[in-house]
Amino acid sequence: MPETDAAAETPLPLTSLNEEETMLRDTVRQFAQQEIAPRVRAMDEAQKLDPEVLRQLFELGLMAIEAPMELGGAGASFFSAVLAVEEIARVDPAVAVIVDVQNTLAVNALLRWATPDQQRMWLPRMAQQTVCAYALSEAGSGSDAFSLTTQARKDGDSYVLSGRKLWISNALEADLFLVFATVDPSAGYRGITAFIVERGTDGFTVGHKEDKMGIRASSTCELLFDGCRVPASNVVGEVGKGYKIAIETLNEGRIGIAAQMLGLAEGAWGFAVKYSKERKQFGKAIAEFQAVQFSLAEMATQIEAARMLIYNAARMKGAGVPFVKEAAMAKLFASRVAEEVASKAVEIYGGYGFVKDYPVEKFYRDAKIGSIYEGTSNMQLATIGKMILQ
Repeated sequence: MPETDAAAETPLPLTSLNEEETMLRDTVRQFAQQEIAPRVRAMDEAQKLDPEVLRQLFELGLMAIEAPMELGGAGASFFSAVLAVEEIARVDPAVAVIVDVQNTLAVNALLRWATPDQQRMWLPRMAQQTVCAYALSEAGSGSDAFSLTTQARKDGDSYVLSGRKLWISNALEADLFLVFATVDPSAGYRGITAFIVERGTDGFTVGHKEDKMGIRASSTCELLFDGCRVPASNVVGEVGKGYKIAIETLNEGRIGIAAQMLGLAEGAWGFAVKYSKERKQFGKAIAEFQAVQFSLAEMATQIEAARMLIYNAARMKGAGVPFVKEAAMAKLFASRVAEEVASKAVEIYGGYGFVKDYPVEKFYRDAKIGSIYEGTSNMQLATIGKMILQ
């Protein structure tokens, strides 16, 4: 009979949470179990986020966690955002994407780089009802993010954007888009500028939605700009300094992706533990066999090691100390752990693990993206290597 529980009830040990963080974790965990878990399979099959889930994410204050309360946000910490992503990913990594991108990339960028007037214009909307997508990647601009070709031509008090973006998470749900384009292709990365573009702007279209292997309820679409006129007042930060916004927000965003992969691994592990106690072979539960115990122990150890790396990087970011190397390590390791734990969970389920009636099949599909988006594993290794040799 297919399982309906979202994860094992007993969580792995947690590391250094204060009372406020513990309350947030417990609230998000309860929400994920009660409201997201019953919808996971239907959303995956429909390849679409349930609008009711999105509404409740806003209602719970999970879409602008770091934004100040006077602007409608929760006024909480970056670490709190990481915890929320982790807890949601334990149940559905696809839903975790929308919370992660909104907080660690979009909100974070506006808090650090937008003017006070821009923050008052956009952050309350993002806290209450508006998704903001992060549009950097292009067909020829993946790991080499600064080879982008989308152009922004100055025309009076506006910029006219032309080009195409690919693999933009949350594009289907978004009404705001943080778009990176170059005002001067000859200037290389020094021409890159960030703009807020609103859905419905003439010359801007959300195009083809990708049919993905995993995190299928999370929309991934192309964006098309054909003479899209954007007010100069929508420039975020300084003209020609968009590369700095992109670098710094992605460094922070990698901790969020690591948290997503940690939550995924926890969810898969929890189901594996539960199933191992229920499944009987040779007259006893398979959890009584040493081979299964060893596999579960290896998984638990990897999960706890990933947690330490992620929480440490998040605490460092929150404390305002350099964290780029630690963020890269956290994402690299957590993405590997997610793949390995999800794979072992499928093996513990045996044949049942290979069919969609049971949850570990989806965790296995969802895990692969962790080593690809917001910086591939090779890019994380390159970052780590350069920094330890400095």
